[in-house]
Amino acid sequence: MKRKPFPWHLFVFLGPAVLVYTLFMIYPMVASLAFSLFQEGEGGRQVFVGLGNYVRLLTDPLWSEPFWNAFKNNVVFFLIHMTVQNPLALLFAALLATNIRGAWIYRTIIFTPAILSAVLIGFAWKLILSPTWGIWFPILDRLGLGDNEVAIALLGNESSALITLSLISVWQNVGIPMMLFLAALIRIPKELIEAAQVDGASGWRIFWQIQFPLILPTVGIVAILTFIGNFNAFDLIYATQGALAGPNFSTDIMGTFFFRTFFGFQLRPGDPHMGATVAGVMLLIILSGVILYLYGWQRRIEEVQY
Repeated sequence: MKRKPFPWHLFVFLGPAVLVYTLFMIYPMVASLAFSLFQEGEGGRQVFVGLGNYVRLLTDPLWSEPFWNAFKNNVVFFLIHMTVQNPLALLFAALLATNIRGAWIYRTIIFTPAILSAVLIGFAWKLILSPTWGIWFPILDRLGLGDNEVAIALLGNESSALITLSLISVWQNVGIPMMLFLAALIRIPKELIEAAQVDGASGWRIFWQIQFPLILPTVGIVAILTFIGNFNAFDLIYATQGALAGPNFSTDIMGTFFFRTFFGFQLRPGDPHMGATVAGVMLLIILSGVILYLYGWQRRIEEVQY
């Protein structure tokens, strides 16, 4: 039997991409993890401490209190996106998939904020919600809510700042999952929908019993992308609240905590080794979510479909 020639051409096509990915993704990640295992000693000498930095991060009150605060806020940030952004995106996609008149206009309007700079978005919303010159308070006055509890500085109050920023992020990014859901919905054969309509099925029943089960893989992809994106979030918080993620660290998430730890803030110097440790924990959190998706959701969907 004649042996097949070795597919050397695969190296030609894949080699450049693998090389670039290794240089700019794999190597920095491995180097950061290795850096987190050291601490600076006397005379700037690097001392190997193993997992000592991770133990300090989780047990030393100097590091553990801000870490758990940032982690808790990040979980809230993620849950708001999961319970508000993704259902809204699915609703918009389902409506646009019905070929309503002017669908391309609505699609453009919803998706446009996703391509705008986070700095621009943050600055614009700071102006809108500003107690001094924003339009938020005049609108509340017009609605007769000027003396109501709603009339508070949403970005300057500890109890409302994180939720407000989460909703701003939802408004900015809802177009991305909407497009993913829409692409999945329009791939469903029209014959299935038409057959259900002939049988007298309502639009609601068609969606939940035919369309939604068929787009479950996309639902899982959107969920894991939301998880990864939220635990990597940084720019919107930094643009609106600064590195201190005020007020009083109430909007601090893992990204801003890492930034302050690595680069320092105010009179406190940065600690690159502890910054690399925070980045390592962020990697473990994201990796846990990906593994849960691959061995939980994805396998369940494959069992249902096959």
